[in-house]
Amino acid sequence: MAHETKQNLAREFAAIVGDDEVMTGETDLHAYSYDAAVLDPVVPSYVVRPQTTEALGQIVRLCNENGLPLTVRGAGTNLSGGTIPHPGGVVVLTNRLNRILEINEEDLYAVVEPGVITSRLAAEVASRGLFYPPDPGSQTVSTLGGNVAENAGGLRGLKYGVTKDYVMGIEFFDVDGTLVKGGSRTVKCVTGLNLPGLMVGSEGTLGVFSKIILKLIPPPRAARSMMAVFGTIKAASETVAAIIAAKIVPATLELMDNFTIRTVESFRKAGLPTEAAALLLIEVDGHPAQVEDEAVQVERICRENGAEDLTVARDSAERDIIWQARRDALPALAKLKPSCVLEDATVPRSKIPAMIEALTEISKEYNLPIGTFGHAGDGNLHPTILTDRRDKVEWQRVEQAITAIFERAVQLDGTLSGEHGIGIAKARFMEREVGAGTLAYSRRLKMAVDPKNILNPGKMV
Repeated sequence: MAHETKQNLAREFAAIVGDDEVMTGETDLHAYSYDAAVLDPVVPSYVVRPQTTEALGQIVRLCNENGLPLTVRGAGTNLSGGTIPHPGGVVVLTNRLNRILEINEEDLYAVVEPGVITSRLAAEVASRGLFYPPDPGSQTVSTLGGNVAENAGGLRGLKYGVTKDYVMGIEFFDVDGTLVKGGSRTVKCVTGLNLPGLMVGSEGTLGVFSKIILKLIPPPRAARSMMAVFGTIKAASETVAAIIAAKIVPATLELMDNFTIRTVESFRKAGLPTEAAALLLIEVDGHPAQVEDEAVQVERICRENGAEDLTVARDSAERDIIWQARRDALPALAKLKPSCVLEDATVPRSKIPAMIEALTEISKEYNLPIGTFGHAGDGNLHPTILTDRRDKVEWQRVEQAITAIFERAVQLDGTLSGEHGIGIAKARFMEREVGAGTLAYSRRLKMAVDPKNILNPGKMV
């Protein structure tokens, strides 16, 4: 892009958002050239930060008029390259669009702008005696707009579902800067196309969010957390399948292998049993009588399937220790090597033992340390490869291992991604799972609403 043209466009952006909200300096541009995925950074030409939704729509229109690739960025916690910009493009930041517009305690919904931090909404809702369940691991920094764009999950996904299960309505701008509305504040709504359903998980490729309506629910009245210790990871994975087969749906059912246990204990000193081959971290919640009954059943199933020890949290402090240990898994593992590749291949719950076995084989075959933890109750495992991307020979093995993980997941009737999205990282694997016809259909849909292909180009399809 010619220098004069770039300066002219910068002035046009500044006329919309103000001089202080347009960044073109090298340091600023590099700061927004990457996300949490282990991928090469791409430097944009502009970073623009609107403070109103009206300005957001004008920016989208200006980008389209000038054929500028546009990538919307919340907090950059994306793990599949979904917020890595396009060369010469524009990064639009949403962190100033951070208002909780409404919390309706009578009809149980919240209305937010896309830049609201996930945990902030959860805390505000909880202070009013209500519950917003989706809890991605990045919830203290990730934004709700990003959660919707990636259909983020979390520890409570097994019982309570993921982001898509809480999106009642959405407003977004099309490429012409025209406001589009879908869904409503009502429990039922079949007016027109299911645009909220289309936009959830679309990774910024079909529109730019300006307002989101989210369902709230009453909180559970009671909960009980426990930690079961196993001598083999096979026994732990079979216990997961047995709990689900018994028609018990815990709020959370998480798995940690020995490598992860030892790493987290070194990181946090939480008192984890470092000799355990695997841990299951389990929480049941609901009506007090239901919690009592299900906790007894879960403990029995764990012991019948080889649990060597089982500890029940006696109070909220012990409960918090259990779940903080699980949330520490990724940051603890990330400290071990310069590069940490976190995947989220997901299989049907009955296939968890087979997927665990496959991960063990892949780790040995490619001579790579792989720490495995994740949402075992919904089949969403997080095999985490520890490496140094600067080691070109080892990185080739990493890429081969990733391919093997995805291939095995699909062979087991699973999916490439349970909650991290496709972005750049997994786009080349899409046809293996969905087929050429699905990709062609998706591309036709994309080009119909975005003929200049400015909305997060190169992602997903």
